[in-house]
Amino acid sequence: MRPVRRSYDEATARGRIDGLLDAGTFREFCGPTARRSSPHLPALGLPVSFDDGVVVGEGRLDGRPVLIGSQEGGFMGGSVGEVHGAKLTGLLERGLDVEPAAVVLLLDSGGVRLQEANAGLIAMGEIQRAVFRVRAAGVPVIAAIGGRNGCYGGMSIVARSCDWIVVSEQGRLSISGPEVIEAVEGIEEFDAQDRALVWRTMGGKHRRLLGEVDALVENSIEAFRMAVIGWLEQPRPLDLAAVEAEHARLEARLRRFAECRDGLDVWRDLGVERPEEIPELDADAFNAVVASMEERDR
Repeated sequence: MRPVRRSYDEATARGRIDGLLDAGTFREFCGPTARRSSPHLPALGLPVSFDDGVVVGEGRLDGRPVLIGSQEGGFMGGSVGEVHGAKLTGLLERGLDVEPAAVVLLLDSGGVRLQEANAGLIAMGEIQRAVFRVRAAGVPVIAAIGGRNGCYGGMSIVARSCDWIVVSEQGRLSISGPEVIEAVEGIEEFDAQDRALVWRTMGGKHRRLLGEVDALVENSIEAFRMAVIGWLEQPRPLDLAAVEAEHARLEARLRRFAECRDGLDVWRDLGVERPEEIPELDADAFNAVVASMEERDR
């Protein structure tokens, strides 16, 4: 009998951690009894959460020690405020002391918490700085994106600063959300209500075809777990040569796809034989298409 597959996007922040880590190994930092909530929200008459919408701690994954943080998308869209950001920064900086097999970030966020304004923006910068410090020390930072909020705003920058990114088809990754683009540029430029367009532009499959993420998996905690295990103790280079190579790749991409108006146009330009079928493919079939393309381009 096939084992039960637990949905990743339907799980809570703690549920994702419990499913990802070896059973019984998680130890939470700043847990429920610490009552680390936002000092800013009460002044605005807004509710707080005892953990400010993020769970951080340590445990074991495939027998190896890891640090792990998981954003709770159900609280204010997983947005990052002062306390939320401080917890993620502290988690990452702990990696400099204990040298884990990886720091794993389960991201589910719309970005900065607008109600906390500058405090949220400062927190976002501190998180990204901590990611680079940990990576420079040789500890891989792995991002997982599969929650219902996707990964937007400053957290999308954090994700792209990590060594590795795994997504599900349900995951989305973009600096600006659909509603923001529509509000600024108009519905003619981007219709935020066109959900198929959103996924063709920001969804996991599109980001995988562009090479912005490293793996696309089915929407199950078990699939995310196996992907993360494969990158433990596997840092990527973080030096000037690596940064310059990435900049060159992005410049080439901008030139290549400058006239494309839709993800379908991009996929067709990439050489996908039947781009209109991509949204209907399951993870295995989609990954077979990607593998074929990579083999062709070698």
